[in-house]
Amino acid sequence: MSHTHEFPTLADTCNFLKSLEKPSVAQLLADAKRTGTVAVQARSGVGSHAGMVDLLSKIENEANPDILAITIDSYSRLRMFDKANEMLHTNPAGLNGYPLVAHGWRRGRELNRLTKQPLDIRHGSPIADRLFETAIASGITSFEGGGVSYNLPYAKRVPLEASIGSWRKIDRLCGELAGGGIIVSREMFGTLTAVLIPPSTSLAIGFLEAISAARDGVQCLLIAYPQGGNTLQDIAALRSIDVLARRYLPAGPPVYAVLHQYMGPFPRDRARASALILLGGLVAKLGGATKVVTKTYEEALGIPTAEANIDGIRLTRCALARMFDFMELDESAIAEEMHWIEREVAELIDPIVGATDLHGAIIEAFNEGRLDVPFSPSIYTRTEVMPVRDPQGAIRYLSCDKLPFSENTRRRNREMLRATAAPQEQIRTMKNSIYFLADNSDEYQP
Repeated sequence: MSHTHEFPTLADTCNFLKSLEKPSVAQLLADAKRTGTVAVQARSGVGSHAGMVDLLSKIENEANPDILAITIDSYSRLRMFDKANEMLHTNPAGLNGYPLVAHGWRRGRELNRLTKQPLDIRHGSPIADRLFETAIASGITSFEGGGVSYNLPYAKRVPLEASIGSWRKIDRLCGELAGGGIIVSREMFGTLTAVLIPPSTSLAIGFLEAISAARDGVQCLLIAYPQGGNTLQDIAALRSIDVLARRYLPAGPPVYAVLHQYMGPFPRDRARASALILLGGLVAKLGGATKVVTKTYEEALGIPTAEANIDGIRLTRCALARMFDFMELDESAIAEEMHWIEREVAELIDPIVGATDLHGAIIEAFNEGRLDVPFSPSIYTRTEVMPVRDPQGAIRYLSCDKLPFSENTRRRNREMLRATAAPQEQIRTMKNSIYFLADNSDEYQP
């Protein structure tokens, strides 16, 4: 930790955390996993401090989520702290999140003191050291992101060396904090670009980041998976997280599966959007997730109101209720899908995990196209992989390009797509695949 005049000492932060008398996210997740319940968390963030206090207390009092989120504004994500500060004083409503660094750790502590539930930081920063230090000084010990998942989906020109280096620094600080009794929860952002991400791409990148974080001393890991839209595939992907954790982090810290409710184009129609949120809650329950991050019926319209957030949390809780305990699934179809997801992940990351220099191997794999993020704006990944939906709406690889998949894996993707679309059909197929669950979803034609 920095011992400058800017931040409190580690001992002071420890004392502050003890004084809060609320569980950490790490404790809360351990309890949820032990009891087989799903912790619910919303997304929320506004520019002004008073607005943020109001938003958090409204959500907490009326919806009682297990974890509260502070979503950071995009100027702060890109380390434009002066611009965030200027906006804060001239037009706070123009910020699309809470500029924690500009507000400072004392205000962060105030948010912590005024809430009953633990806080989590969601942001999107390729280089996040300063934000992390401010969060820790604020007594916030849950922090999302990683050197790949918070770079390639968001930034155009940030080299992987720089982002991975920054996140390694954060993870080593988490190791130091663990030595002082503070367990920081680190969530890997499997959503990536949120556009047609095949489950094995999401999980491969999440596990590479988690393996790196564990080696640097992180003691609580979350692998987040984005709901793709095919319920069977989504349940299989979530259940695969435990299997992959036993394989790749056998002696490591606990690993929790997280579902992000659908992150693609959302229906504008309220009833249809609500149905999709309910389905997301069901997928989290049936897939054995330990946490679900909720969406709102206003998702397609911009930054959601407190009322829409409250509604999304309540709706998700309905999906987690006992009335759905009797649902029966095609377990053999789920097991089959899990087998292929786990196999694809292994084919993607086994050559990298075994390398002497893990981080060098990750960067090289992206350079050579052996790892890829579809629809990424970054110049540091090839974005040559083309995913589309199969006739059931599951996300498959139409073109695997240079991914190190075996012939069996390639064949299965071809078979699930029945036949590769003709070149002139590919763009239409892609567009339909992306807008699969948006307003015109009943017209979906793969």
